[in-house]
Amino acid sequence: MTMPGFGIYRQSSVINRPPSTMQQLTTFLSLFFCSAILAQSGTYNTPFEQNNQVTATYAQAMDFYKKLDLGYNQMKLIEYGPTDSGHPLHLAVVSISGEFDPVKLRAQGKLILLVNNAIHPGEPEGVDASMVLCRDLVQKQDYRPILENIVVAFIPMYNIDGALNRGCCSRANQDGPQEYGFRGNARNLDLNRDFIKCDSRNARSFTKFFNEWQPDVLVDNHTSNGADYQYTMTLLPTQTDKLGTLLGSYMRRILLPRLYNRMARRGQEMSPYVNEFKDTPADGIYAFYDPPRFSSGYAALHHCIAFVPETHMLKPFPQRVQATYDFMSELLQELSLEHRRIKDIRAQAIAAARSDTYANLDWEADEALVDTIIFKGFEGKYKPSEVTGLDRLWYDRSAPYTRPIPYWSRMKPTVQVLKPKAYLIPQAYQEVIELLQLNGVKLHRLTADAEPEVELYRIGKYETRNAYEGHYLHHKIEVEKEVKNWPYRKGDYLALTDQPAVRFLMETIEPQAVDSYFAWNYFDGILGQKEYFSPYVFEDIAAQFLKENPWVKTELEAKRLAEPEFAKSQWAQLFWVYKKTKYYEPTVNLYPVGRVLSLEGLSFE
Repeated sequence: MTMPGFGIYRQSSVINRPPSTMQQLTTFLSLFFCSAILAQSGTYNTPFEQNNQVTATYAQAMDFYKKLDLGYNQMKLIEYGPTDSGHPLHLAVVSISGEFDPVKLRAQGKLILLVNNAIHPGEPEGVDASMVLCRDLVQKQDYRPILENIVVAFIPMYNIDGALNRGCCSRANQDGPQEYGFRGNARNLDLNRDFIKCDSRNARSFTKFFNEWQPDVLVDNHTSNGADYQYTMTLLPTQTDKLGTLLGSYMRRILLPRLYNRMARRGQEMSPYVNEFKDTPADGIYAFYDPPRFSSGYAALHHCIAFVPETHMLKPFPQRVQATYDFMSELLQELSLEHRRIKDIRAQAIAAARSDTYANLDWEADEALVDTIIFKGFEGKYKPSEVTGLDRLWYDRSAPYTRPIPYWSRMKPTVQVLKPKAYLIPQAYQEVIELLQLNGVKLHRLTADAEPEVELYRIGKYETRNAYEGHYLHHKIEVEKEVKNWPYRKGDYLALTDQPAVRFLMETIEPQAVDSYFAWNYFDGILGQKEYFSPYVFEDIAAQFLKENPWVKTELEAKRLAEPEFAKSQWAQLFWVYKKTKYYEPTVNLYPVGRVLSLEGLSFE
């Protein structure tokens, strides 16, 4: 299978260098045409249109949207909760009918497109392109037929905290603008790693309106680091296999090819996001794996199609803004034609998830399935570094190429679990309960104490990363299943899996899932033993226990012979015996969420 061009990045590959005379001329022409295309804005000019080397500040963006709100009945600026900056998060909603109730809009069959901007404020193209597009949607007659089918909700700036932290230099390799925001928020969190854990108030406010509006499609505008190539726009879509058979097939076979063709006809050829490759993109590239910590992976848990446009940071800023505007405009046109089909397929996908007998919790590239794509790059070469004296990679812009390369876009599941009837979650884990409810998971309360037979996991091996986004993320988690009767109390929570939010439920509650709440440390209390023993007292208890259980004594003697270091340690031997006795606490590493296979005997509201 051959597809139109795509791409991928590695941060160490980028070299900052002054533009050549030809590049300066190209930049000038791109600025000229960009200004011409975005002109005729009346009295609603954006800061970018007045000076295309600047991006709007937070105050300028909010003033602009407030002005549109006052000037047009088809646009409304809605406040949604706080952010860590102290400023509220807003949605700028364009609805041609003047209806702004998401429940009513969905009932009318409207497709809802959510556009997120400045999650990384140093990548600001979406901020300025969205301001222009929002204005054009309410001003230009060409968009009226499109808006009969679509409601567009813009987040002016998601990471307000980082947007207020402006400077010139945190993006060392980026070509403009003159100043921009910072990647971290007020707590120095990367908000594009926060969608599951919701440490920031930004993420909690986002989750609130995401689940209220239930968008069909998400666009999260970004700028890409990495390798050098000819494209201004690269595209990271939701990984199609993770979307499931229905949505994934539609994306792969229909929607993505059409968007690539539309952008090519507009003079904006795209590549897939250049994320991973062996040496240079010429060797072939891999699709980005987007677990739920990322916006596109989070959207997939809600059966929402997501696109992450990644403009190329080595291209001039006005060129990147224009490409972002063009992508959103072309996407709108395609969504208007496809709105009924997309809504129907999403409904089918949600129904299919409810009836599935298993869930996929982690993925990896399927090396056996490889496409061939046409890629437009620059030859990667090596020469001695003036800094280190060692060989360094550089991309020779005087040696462009267009050639077929391998593209690994398919993934296969690596962790699968059978779906239980329900999960029983102790009410002690209130933060987990709140996050589930915030994401639309319906929960019931037990009305009486119960001791049902459930499947419980004993956490076995796992690895833990060093400090990462405010947590110590667990991964490579292995579990052992134990079936037993276990006590749950009145008021504990029952989450049935026969509900629309089942995918979100399972991929956060199953501990071995890549972004489970266990992985993000919400259950770390179970990993700590609470009671121990005094060796000089336990010696007599252990001796009596071995007399009463001679097979344990035989195992102990064999272990001493096999492990000399163990045989030298009094504590190690006593602790080994202690774990065999009734005194060793049964809850160490026991995951407290029960997998319910039968609802019989459970009373709940």
